[in-house]
Amino acid sequence: MAKLQKSIEKRNALVRATIDLVNNNGFHATPMSKIAKLANVSPATIYLYFENKQDLVNQTYIDVKSEYTNYAFETYDATMSVEAGFEIIWKRIADFKLQECEHAMFLAQCDNTPMIEEESRQEGIKHLQPLLDLWARGKAEGIIKPLSDYILYAYSINPLSFLMMAQKRGSFKLDKTHLEEAYQSAWSSIKTCKH
Repeated sequence: MAKLQKSIEKRNALVRATIDLVNNNGFHATPMSKIAKLANVSPATIYLYFENKQDLVNQTYIDVKSEYTNYAFETYDATMSVEAGFEIIWKRIADFKLQECEHAMFLAQCDNTPMIEEESRQEGIKHLQPLLDLWARGKAEGIIKPLSDYILYAYSINPLSFLMMAQKRGSFKLDKTHLEEAYQSAWSSIKTCKH
């Protein structure tokens, strides 16, 4: 059991080191040797857990995306109204992005790079299924605009990344009032005019 725990700890250390280095240096300036050094393991140890750098980055992306979506949907119930469900999910996503800033930054980097393989992106999208199902129900009920899920995400969820980065730089402080204004703006951007 101790050996398994040590193995999990090493893998987690590699994932944490990858997130840290990618956030600070970008994908291309993050060699395996630096990841191993920061994780306090030998470079050869990486290959016990991952095939190569691409596999390490893809697995880290899927791990973080899973953590993100588990948090986002933890208090969501599919029987809620579309508006109530969206509010719960949106506010949980906002909370994650502000509390788990390093992980949220890593996801934002991944969403804007060709480094993540399409297969891993598709796996990441599967984790968003409750939100996509909520939007499908909202479209069917005439509550959500009949737009592509990508456009709905771009207008309602993606602005949180911008606000998170502004807060991280210290140029903007998100207080409760700002968060409520941001939520209302997100909801307004995707709801139909009659709602």
